[in-house]
Amino acid sequence: MNELFGTLSDGTPVHRWTLERAGVRVRVLSYGGIVQAVEVPDREGRSGNVVLGFSGLDGYLAHPGPYLGALIGRYANRIAGARFPLDGRVHTLAPNNGPNSLHGGERGFDKRVWDVTPVAHGLRLTLVSADGEEGFPGRLEMSVTYTLDERGALGIGYEAVTDAPTVVNPTNHSYWNLAGTDAGSGSGAGSGPRSGTGTAAGHELRLAASRFTPVDADLIPAGDHQDVTGTRFDFREARRTGTGYDHNYVLDKGVTPTPVEVAELYDPGSGRVLTVATTEPGMQVYTADHIGEPFAPGAGIALETQHFPDSPNRPGFPSTVLRPGGTFRSETVYGFAVR
Repeated sequence: MNELFGTLSDGTPVHRWTLERAGVRVRVLSYGGIVQAVEVPDREGRSGNVVLGFSGLDGYLAHPGPYLGALIGRYANRIAGARFPLDGRVHTLAPNNGPNSLHGGERGFDKRVWDVTPVAHGLRLTLVSADGEEGFPGRLEMSVTYTLDERGALGIGYEAVTDAPTVVNPTNHSYWNLAGTDAGSGSGAGSGPRSGTGTAAGHELRLAASRFTPVDADLIPAGDHQDVTGTRFDFREARRTGTGYDHNYVLDKGVTPTPVEVAELYDPGSGRVLTVATTEPGMQVYTADHIGEPFAPGAGIALETQHFPDSPNRPGFPSTVLRPGGTFRSETVYGFAVR
């Protein structure tokens, strides 16, 4: 189902698409490829939305900083100094996070209107990022496919090609609160949050990662990956998340050709369970301590599958370079259950 969700100041219409299968309902906006709502049942069979969002377009335009539910690119996370070398040339990016580049720059994929085409049990979103956009080299053709499978699992598949060497590292920036919110139930009118007063700090997280990436005060990687043993970063056995996390985890499985389950998030109150499977080597765990008004700190947990932050400046990290003739591919699957 497709409906008008709002209009940008230049007159560009923004549409909302609804996918529904196996008791799961997902609402996606053409603006930013935003996942506005994911509605799943709790252990009593009561359906509720489990991602943070706004009921109208104005909310997203007024509060772009949290990147609520948005597609992120060209490069998720941070690139130090807003610059990186590639094939002997240094490329200068838009610094939008102090001296660093964050989530693709001032106008990343989260602020673009994507072309949307229905596919079997899903949607295919496409856009073209021009050579030099936000300082990134090469003309990049990007597609993202949202699908619901026969179990109601939400798959997000990414593909990209380029006409010149560049770096690519997309993700989705949904904030999960399995206790439930009321986002996505409105018609699209209004701009207020449909969530923001609750907390996800009581959720329990299990994560198949023996190492994480320490960071400096600007959240740029500092030194080598660190063993989680004996630290608060150890989620190899499920435990409460609490707060104070905005870190990349080095997934034990590494890069894989097909998605491998790496995480489980559980809310004891509702019984809802979220599983995450991915082809990516890393996951940024962000407990939304600095999400800002109108949301409360800790209102959700972002589980951003990704390559590592600042990889273009770190030869020892898995490469994010894409060259002409190659195709970037990545896939993440969010599964839902109750306990």
